[in-house]
Amino acid sequence: MTPRTPSSNGPDPKKKAVAKKATAKKGAGKKKSAKKNALKKASAKKTSSAADQQAARETVTADTGTDPTTTTPTPAPAPAPEIAISPALDAVDRDRLLHGTHHAPHSVLGAHPVPGGIAFRVFRPFALGVTVVTGGSTTELHDDGDGFFSGLLPLPDVPEYRLLVAYDGTVQDIEDAYCFLPALGDLDLHLIGEGRHEQLWQALGAEPMTHQGVAGTRFTVWAPNARGVRLAGTFNFWDGTGAPMRSLGATGVWELFMPGIGEGELYKFEITRPDGSRTMRADPMARRTEVPPATSSIVTASHHEWDDAEWMAGRTEVPSHEAPFSVYEIHLASWRPGLTYRQLAEQLPAYVKDLGFTHVELMPVAEHPFGGSWGYQVTGFYAPTARLGTPDDFKFLVDALHQAGIGVLMDWVPAHFPRDDWALAEFDGRPLYEHEDPLRAAHPDWGTLEFDFGRREVRNFLVANAVYWCQEFHIDGLRVDAVASMLYLDYSREPGQWTPNEHGGRENLDAVAFLQEMNATVYRRVPGVVTIAEESTAWDGVTRPTDTGGLGFGFKWNMGWMHDSLDYMTHDPVHRRHHHGEMTFSMVYAYSENYVLPISHDEVVHGKRSLVSKMPGDWWQQRANLRAYLAFMWAHPGKQLLFMGQEFAQGAEWSETHGPDWWLLDPAYGAEADHRGVRDLVRDLNTVYRHTPSLWQLDTTPTGFQWVTGDAAEDNVFAFLRYDTDGTPLLAVSNFSPVVRHDYRLGVPDDTPAWHEALNTDTAVYGGSDVTNPDPIKPEPTAWHGRAASIRLTLPPLATVWLRPA
Repeated sequence: MTPRTPSSNGPDPKKKAVAKKATAKKGAGKKKSAKKNALKKASAKKTSSAADQQAARETVTADTGTDPTTTTPTPAPAPAPEIAISPALDAVDRDRLLHGTHHAPHSVLGAHPVPGGIAFRVFRPFALGVTVVTGGSTTELHDDGDGFFSGLLPLPDVPEYRLLVAYDGTVQDIEDAYCFLPALGDLDLHLIGEGRHEQLWQALGAEPMTHQGVAGTRFTVWAPNARGVRLAGTFNFWDGTGAPMRSLGATGVWELFMPGIGEGELYKFEITRPDGSRTMRADPMARRTEVPPATSSIVTASHHEWDDAEWMAGRTEVPSHEAPFSVYEIHLASWRPGLTYRQLAEQLPAYVKDLGFTHVELMPVAEHPFGGSWGYQVTGFYAPTARLGTPDDFKFLVDALHQAGIGVLMDWVPAHFPRDDWALAEFDGRPLYEHEDPLRAAHPDWGTLEFDFGRREVRNFLVANAVYWCQEFHIDGLRVDAVASMLYLDYSREPGQWTPNEHGGRENLDAVAFLQEMNATVYRRVPGVVTIAEESTAWDGVTRPTDTGGLGFGFKWNMGWMHDSLDYMTHDPVHRRHHHGEMTFSMVYAYSENYVLPISHDEVVHGKRSLVSKMPGDWWQQRANLRAYLAFMWAHPGKQLLFMGQEFAQGAEWSETHGPDWWLLDPAYGAEADHRGVRDLVRDLNTVYRHTPSLWQLDTTPTGFQWVTGDAAEDNVFAFLRYDTDGTPLLAVSNFSPVVRHDYRLGVPDDTPAWHEALNTDTAVYGGSDVTNPDPIKPEPTAWHGRAASIRLTLPPLATVWLRPA
């Protein structure tokens, strides 16, 4: 095996120079001996030919009793013996191999039956000599120059053999990579060709395996426009000249089984473009990569043993939209900067479990070259980022979260990819993953390229990727980024910069078909998962099943609610009465889709300020507003999502370079109690929420919600009832004014004998003024708000109160 080098950026020029010099010396020294050997072979052929002729005469004499030289008529002559041919490659094959444009290297390299025996041909640039070992015998091959070696052995069949390859100072004892049949089956190729290989990662990429009884790695890549593909890596000094791959027909797949290559090896594909130029590319299907900014792919295999069987079995019991679902959004690299996946597994599950969230949502985990993109510009769609550890390390983190009873959602980015010249952009010299129309390919907002959703192989790449994360990493759900940018041909484009679809519309029909296929496939193959769309428009049917024309998502982010409610909260209370409808409008369309209410990373960066800093007033009022808003959000129909740092009222915007300001929770910090109070509220919100089916069981059903008063604009008050499937109510009342409202009357169901506070955001323990309703509240037979009974409450300032039947 070729000596390893730690470099992944290319071959060592000094070693190449030494090897070339040694090769030249050896070639000069062998000319005479080669000529002498050739003469010996020629003499042997002559002797054999004369002996054969004499034997033929003797045979005929024995059969006829006459001398064939004097007998008439002359019988038919004996068949001429096979004349051995030169085993050396012809000029055409040599040239194609040297220039990386050979589609079928296995047809000329390796061992092949020819007239006169078995021809052995080896292409090993910089080798000083190559010897074939068959059984107990060895035969040195002839040096044909330029790294080619050949020899003809008088054998009836291709034997089992090995190669001894001599380099300057070392001899490798190896299997010949060109004696193996393809390690990819016909069914795989058929499914790839159809764009229906739902486990594509098991067919393409680098797969350590035992093939024909030999351990090694199968390398496969889809590059239909390539004139040739070669494999380069640490195992050949990043010089792929001697490792050409073979084309497997019309599928555009290239394959090479490399014996003796195992886990940990770095590699790339050297692709010869249609114009004859070459490009070195990372593997689009790589399951492990180098730590950025290094860009090589790494051969890997999983050895993780899962211990989350109980979680996996239980997640299918209740549909997500009928279950408690509160999400803590995390940027793993900055949640606790410097922690690895395994170190996060020691801290994150305990923290999230303590706060009572049912799920975490991880900002993109797939490999990306620029950390400032937060993972939203992906180059390694099948590889967890190496910044925090190996793929098995990431599995360990997911496993730990599952064992703590926490589901794992992951941001998934199929809308676009960056233009890095070592990744997917014009991968094989022409547009491949991106659309061939430059206007369709260029994403107008992010300087990236959009996928060609109309190409079946590209759809297959993405659909299989969605299945891959859910199946291989036990991910419980995918939040699909930037869905709106996929759905519309005119997204962020001016007139003249886009072409209507076949019906004259602006809908991207290819993207619609892709999203439907992705959702249908994921739900079919991985029971218990959920897909969530970040879709910012009024597209109809995002969460409607695909068989009725919908996109098939499980949930949709409610961007309208987020924008409206935050706009309301940023106003001073004296002006809120003019914006009252911003808090009630969401109920006009609340049941048009299955919604998640997101307060995500996007709302606390780039000058938008952190959540608490958006609130008006002094520090006390800001925290009070935040607490009241969070409780309003948790009671509103839909699931909840909160970005890290907002759970303890961080005042600064989030930055991926340093993450949350955990020091705010240090007891030595003077205002620690203020931040701890908000975090305690979030914990109690989740606790009460999880134990109150009224808050989640009928989230997507209109019968689960009733307004008590939605028009008290002058008071800045909102009150509504939530119900579970048994009809048990919860009353949520928010007072977004800074004054206490005594004896505030609200109409309530007359079949509830008494109410008590289940949660009050103004409680002193949260940092409030402690205006509460400590005693059970009994309804009075006074009609109010269209109901036969009513109660009188004391509404604390800038607070939300939840009441349950006593």
